[in-house]
Amino acid sequence: MLKKTLLLIVLCLGSATLLLAKPARPGVALSAQSLKPTAAEELAAKSIIQNLLQNHYRKVALSDSLSMEIFNRFIDNLDGGKNYFTASEVESLRKSYAGKLGGELVLGKADAGFALYNFFLQRAREKMRYMKAAADTLHPDFSVHETLALDRKHDLWPSDKKELLGQWKKELKYQWLNLQYSTEKQKSIRGDLAKRFTSRLNLLNRQKPDDAFHLYTYAVTTSFDPHTSYFSPDEYENFQITLSRSLEGIGARLQSEGENTVVNEVIAGGPVFKSHALKKGDIIIGVGQGKRGDMVDVTGWRINDVVKLIRGKKGTLVRLKLLPASQGGRGPAKIVEVLRDQINLEEQAAKKSIIELNGKKIGVITIPSFYLDFEAQRQHTSNYNSTTRDVARILDELRAEAVQGIVLDLRNNGGGSLEEAVTVTGLFIPYGPVVQVSSADGAKTVLKDEDSREQYSGPLAVLVNRYSASASEIVAAALQDYGRGVVIGERTFGKGTVQQLVRLSRPFSLTPKSSGLGEMTLTIAKFYRITGGSTQHKGVLPDILLPSLIDASTIGEDTYPSSLPWSTISKAFYQPGSDLSLQDIDHLRQKELERSSQSALYKSYQDDQQALELIRKKKAVSLQESEFKSETELIRQIQKRWSVEADTTKNLATDVQLNESLGVVSDLVTLKRQERVAGSKPLPLLQHQEQ
Repeated sequence: MLKKTLLLIVLCLGSATLLLAKPARPGVALSAQSLKPTAAEELAAKSIIQNLLQNHYRKVALSDSLSMEIFNRFIDNLDGGKNYFTASEVESLRKSYAGKLGGELVLGKADAGFALYNFFLQRAREKMRYMKAAADTLHPDFSVHETLALDRKHDLWPSDKKELLGQWKKELKYQWLNLQYSTEKQKSIRGDLAKRFTSRLNLLNRQKPDDAFHLYTYAVTTSFDPHTSYFSPDEYENFQITLSRSLEGIGARLQSEGENTVVNEVIAGGPVFKSHALKKGDIIIGVGQGKRGDMVDVTGWRINDVVKLIRGKKGTLVRLKLLPASQGGRGPAKIVEVLRDQINLEEQAAKKSIIELNGKKIGVITIPSFYLDFEAQRQHTSNYNSTTRDVARILDELRAEAVQGIVLDLRNNGGGSLEEAVTVTGLFIPYGPVVQVSSADGAKTVLKDEDSREQYSGPLAVLVNRYSASASEIVAAALQDYGRGVVIGERTFGKGTVQQLVRLSRPFSLTPKSSGLGEMTLTIAKFYRITGGSTQHKGVLPDILLPSLIDASTIGEDTYPSSLPWSTISKAFYQPGSDLSLQDIDHLRQKELERSSQSALYKSYQDDQQALELIRKKKAVSLQESEFKSETELIRQIQKRWSVEADTTKNLATDVQLNESLGVVSDLVTLKRQERVAGSKPLPLLQHQEQ
């Protein structure tokens, strides 16, 4: 939501012996072609740092430590894989520039940041020239036992050029193997590699000041927190188009992280949402048009250029080559086909299904996002789009069907309207606070359900996964804190911060129509549970844990180095319900353990999950063909078996988490019936709410 490092797809060879050109000494101008910040970028840099220092939730003083933080983050973004710079070069760059960054930004300068980027550009060009020449002459021996470390964030930089060259050779062998075992047929691996490196070199030679400025400001803003970001005027236009949900395309919001194009959000109701083609955190490394169009390597491309390739007319096909987030960033690359279309609001809407289990009717309400047509609501339009209105209608329908329990499915729900999160929660509680919002100055706002009617008071489970974020976490946390529902699944994303959009304007502008400097999303507050603990960083912990194939080491707020910490404030005044006691939870947990231990489907799923986790934990990948092929095939088989695991309308038989949740609700219905017979508590009934 994911590595924040620069993951260049580059690999390596056999006997080529090209020598590296001697790089310019860090700190010295590289050439007449070195990139320099524009006047507008210098104004934007000054405005960015001022907003960060004055208005960000995290109060940070301008100091050498801030400059060092920006330096370290920028170097990590440029060379997180430790395959461009040597240790002595990094140390030289640190001495020359680390202490200058913050002070220069305040003065409206970005020279030091551009000098670092220019040095990176020179080395990247050297590497691509080497890789291209090596690909032309490579005769790889894949029988020898050799490994390549994919995760090198904790490793040292190469000690010298010889070690750096050895790393490049291994990388080329790895890329050769990835192409060889890709799902896409290859005409010539050698030719494809040469074409890829030529394209990458041409891209490096076409770099513009805004490329350097984008990566540099990304390092600056993410030194404060991962959700604060800067958009150039062009980037902001793309951002607005995405938010409007009106563009004909694939229905995903993308962002640039280093040289990677990463899926930041899958838009409910869009083509990839319906096809389950993409997940948050997937890295797009190639784009092809139609069934047979050439697959264009987009690693290192500007985000705007990648977006232009992916967008297109309704009804046309685009192929995406990606590294799935569930695979921890390692091969095999996966090819998915997406038919471009408009966002379908009906697909975004909450849906229901009714499933019979153990003689009980159980309703499932799936909420893909928390949506609200603000403008239609403001104008008092009848039947405007609203999650709460849709869920309220569904609850009436489920009441008419006499369901005995409900599963509220919030998996893969990345959030949305805060207002809807509060009012949806209100459908399941009588009244009271739902979430607290605290700003940097300590001011606290409590958002409440003001409606005393409780539309559903029966047995309830809330199903979540690692992709459940923001508004989803607010709902799950509130229902858990009130004791209204048992939360099932895995720890949620942990995104508990509030952002504000800030426009950066030119100083002393004489006309409101003058060109702006871009926009910023600025973190200004945090969400807190009614118990006083934040959802930030930790997320919501389930009462009953169910594993999934999601790679928790790369997805979630705690994977961001600069994420704001978990914290507490005073609890809100609320009255917990009596629906679920600790003894009830323990009972349900034990029953689930007994049931899952006897399920062949669950055992198969758990075995695959554990096998995939073992592969992810390997720091290095084998470059021995037999071992590489075996691991690649295992990953592919696991992904194929469970590739659409959250599609309740088509794949209930293989949706392990939903099946187990239905069992928990069935147990809860039985438990409440027993309590009613024993006279300890009455069984809550569905109540009708007039609309």
